[in-house]
Amino acid sequence: MCGRFALTATPDQTAAFLGLAELEDFPARYNIAPTQPVLMAIAGLPQAPGSNLPDRQPMLVRWGLIPTWVKDTREFPLLFNARSEGATEKASFRTAMRHRRALVPASGFYEWRQTNRKEPGGKRGQPYWVRPKHGGLVAFAGLIETYAEPGGSEMDTGAILTVNANAGIAHIHDRMPVVINPQDFARWLDCRTLEPRDVADLLRPAQLDFFEAIPVSDLVNTVANTGPEIQERGIVGPAPEKARRQKPGADDSQMTLF
Repeated sequence: MCGRFALTATPDQTAAFLGLAELEDFPARYNIAPTQPVLMAIAGLPQAPGSNLPDRQPMLVRWGLIPTWVKDTREFPLLFNARSEGATEKASFRTAMRHRRALVPASGFYEWRQTNRKEPGGKRGQPYWVRPKHGGLVAFAGLIETYAEPGGSEMDTGAILTVNANAGIAHIHDRMPVVINPQDFARWLDCRTLEPRDVADLLRPAQLDFFEAIPVSDLVNTVANTGPEIQERGIVGPAPEKARRQKPGADDSQMTLF
């Protein structure tokens, strides 16, 4: 899955990477979590002949897709990820796959090592900061759905597509976000002439050596921690005996979001 990620590049760097005309100023974000606003890019209207302006536009989207047919959002699960293998057929994502494919810029993402035993205090285990090995930005495959609330207002919502992890990530988790390479941006975003089957080949794991995974402390587990220190190398050790006895199962770790 992809339940946390970061975008620490400048607006100018991000706009150049995505092929956008410009972006409003925004701060570096080190711990982006579901339900928070995230930047996505979609295909815009075609430009007039001879224009050198980009035909992509940015959108600020709530991370957690809500299909148009949902009646009560309080009873609907938080769809921050979409399994790419079934997105074309699944009712929650089918329309967005056909009409609203997007790019999600990121500096990397966080993943928690899977474990067969419950960690002390209910913690998730060792977190990793997973970033492009050669630095820079990466674009995840995203989907957007505009949800009309009962009061009449509209809210743009979105999800990140995932795929089976490659061998470099699988020892941490069996899923990873789908990475769209820059040469494929136009294909992925072209919902006017390309159907989901025409871009299905893009829904694959990243190259084996594309990412590097760095163990970090459990500061990232808490949404309130938003500084660069959460990306510093660190190892999560066992919880102190006293901590294990306090409020079993109650912590503000990664899993409380879901």
